[in-house]
Amino acid sequence: MRSVELFTGCGGLAMGLSRSGFHHELMVEWNEDAVETVLHNRRRGIKYVREWPMEKADVRDVTWHRFAGLDLVAGGPPCQPFSIGGKHKGQGDARDMWPEVIRAVREIRPRGFLFENVRGLARPAFADYLRWIIAHLHHPELTRQKGEDHVGHTRRLEASRLPVAYRVIVAQVNAADYGAAQKRHRVIVAGIRADLADTLAAPMPTHSRERLLWDQWVTGEYWRRHGLKQPTDALIPGTDVAVVRALRASRMAPKGKPWVTTRDALAGLGEPNGKGNHVFQDGARVYPGHTGSPLDQPAKALKAGDHGVPGGENMMVRDDGTVRYFTMREAARLQGLPDTYQFPRSWTESMRQLGNAVPAQLAEAMGTWMAETLASTASAEIVAA
Repeated sequence: MRSVELFTGCGGLAMGLSRSGFHHELMVEWNEDAVETVLHNRRRGIKYVREWPMEKADVRDVTWHRFAGLDLVAGGPPCQPFSIGGKHKGQGDARDMWPEVIRAVREIRPRGFLFENVRGLARPAFADYLRWIIAHLHHPELTRQKGEDHVGHTRRLEASRLPVAYRVIVAQVNAADYGAAQKRHRVIVAGIRADLADTLAAPMPTHSRERLLWDQWVTGEYWRRHGLKQPTDALIPGTDVAVVRALRASRMAPKGKPWVTTRDALAGLGEPNGKGNHVFQDGARVYPGHTGSPLDQPAKALKAGDHGVPGGENMMVRDDGTVRYFTMREAARLQGLPDTYQFPRSWTESMRQLGNAVPAQLAEAMGTWMAETLASTASAEIVAA
C-alpha cells in the first residue's frame, strides 16, 4: 500500500509501517540530525530503510497534490505543545503542526490516515482544540476563514450539512499493549474515507499485563526463559498481588501475549561494550520521581528532554539495585529498531531522537490494523462493482 509520512524523526513510525506493508512515496523531516540518522542507515542498506524516500524539508513548504488518492497519510506531529512535560501552549505554540496535518489530508484525500501524539492532547485543557481537529478531519475541505478562530471554525464545521469526508476515531493507547517494551501512553487519531466505510473500529490490544503476571507468578515461564530463579512476590516492586491471586484462582491463562519487559527487550546485549552504539554513559542517579525502569516490567517511557537526557526516565535498575543510563543500543531496542540501525550523532542528540520516536512495535500494530481495514474496504469495493 502507498503512503506518505510527515515528521519522520529518526524513523520509528516509518519502520513499523514498513513492516506492516506500507511503501512510503515521501518522508519529510526538518531536523538535520534526525534526517542524517535515516540517511546514514539508508546508505548502509538497512532493510526497508534503503528504500525510504527521505527529504529534509519543512512540511509547510510541501505541496501534496501530486500524491492524490494514495492509501495512507501518517505522521507524529510535534508533541511539545501538548506534552505534560512541555509548556502547555497547545495551538498557541509555533510548533503546533496539526493545521499542516489536515492540509495534507485535504490535498491528498487518502483512503485513510494515521497520526500519533502524546496523551496530553486528550487533556481537558486541550478539549476544544482536539474537538477542532476531529471536526476539521471530518471536513478537511472547509478551511478556516479570515479572522476566524478555531472555536468559531469548530462551530461552523459541526453545523455543516455536507456529508463528512472521513470517519474519525481518537484512541488512547499504551504502547505496551501492542508489543513495545515501554509503558508509553499515546493518542492515536485515525480515519478512513466515509465513502469506503460507515464506521472505523478501534484497534484491539495484542499484549497484556495480566498475561505477563501469569507467566511470572502462575506458571513461572518468564523466569525459566531468562534462566532465573523465581523470586518471591515481595521482591518485585509494583507487583499487583491481588491480580496475581485472582489469576491463580482462575486457573485460566489470559488471552493474547504478555507485555514485553525491559529484560525481554535487552536479552543478549549484556553490559555496554563500546560497540554498535552500546556505550556506557556516566552520570545516572536516582532522585524523587526519577527512579529508573525495573527490568521485569516494560520500561518507563523514554523521554527526549529539552536540555539533554532526563535523569530518571532513561535509565534501568539492575538486579543488584544500582542504576545506569540506557545505552543508545538499548534505547533503540526499547523503541523496536533493529540492532543494525545505527545512530551517528552524539549520545545526547541520539537519545533525544529516540525519546521523540514512535515505538516501531506500536507503529507496526497500528499499521497492520489500518492495512487490514483498508484491505477490507477494497474487497467491499470489488464486490460492489
